[in-house]
Amino acid sequence: MGAVILGLLVRVPRSPRRPAALDGGGQLTAVLALAGLAFAVIEGGHLGWTSGPVLTAAALALVSGYAFYVVEARHRQPMVPLGMLGDRRVAVPLAVGFAVNAAFYGGIFLLGLYYQQLRGMSAIAAGLMFVPMSAVVTATNLVSPRMAERIGRRPVIVTGQLVFTGAMLAMLPLAAHTPVWLVLVLLLPLSIGGALAVPALTALLMDAVPQERAGTASGLLNSLRQTGGALAVALFGSLLAGPGGDFSLPGMRIGLLAVAALLLATAALSRLLLPRG
Repeated sequence: MGAVILGLLVRVPRSPRRPAALDGGGQLTAVLALAGLAFAVIEGGHLGWTSGPVLTAAALALVSGYAFYVVEARHRQPMVPLGMLGDRRVAVPLAVGFAVNAAFYGGIFLLGLYYQQLRGMSAIAAGLMFVPMSAVVTATNLVSPRMAERIGRRPVIVTGQLVFTGAMLAMLPLAAHTPVWLVLVLLLPLSIGGALAVPALTALLMDAVPQERAGTASGLLNSLRQTGGALAVALFGSLLAGPGGDFSLPGMRIGLLAVAALLLATAALSRLLLPRG
């Protein structure tokens, strides 16, 4: 498959080269902000949310985040043009991308631990449980653009997030003896939600920016999506660790409710702020 893709790339015309100054300050402050935030979320459940290292990391994230804003506002050619974020067709898809990946990767991480720690499955058996999910994601990715053409991108984006919210809520009753067939059924909305929303929100974002900013917008979307996934894994990791290292069902439910609330918020933003077409 990789060889086929590389072969097809030969036929793609070269992108024009545009010289740009290196935004070292923006890159450094962004890395420090994300590193501090990730450390605080990961270690908060282990060391305590009021422990010195966690509070220091959180303070680093806040200071670095503000420094990033200042640097980008003053830089002649910023890594992230702040004016671009003022467009709701850009800001909302970025927020949705963050929430969708938080739900997807948080759910995958949660279920992987659930299968192995609570149900006693081997790593191979747990991995095989996700195979049907991959097929559903692929099929839904193909359906999403056609739905967007028929009913518009906004309804597809909102529907995808609501399906994802339903997936988070549907997993709340999971327990050690939940039938395997029921667990597989619950994977369906987890598979469909993001695969439905992401193609439509990506197309909307690309249409909202000038051609010369397409790479910046795409990179920003991917960065925020990966950040959402990383923070969700960190959050679930801290919540799922029960006494003695056992799998914590109460912690699982707190994490699921938190992600569901985030998805409902971004779904409401999408419904209110995005254009219908």
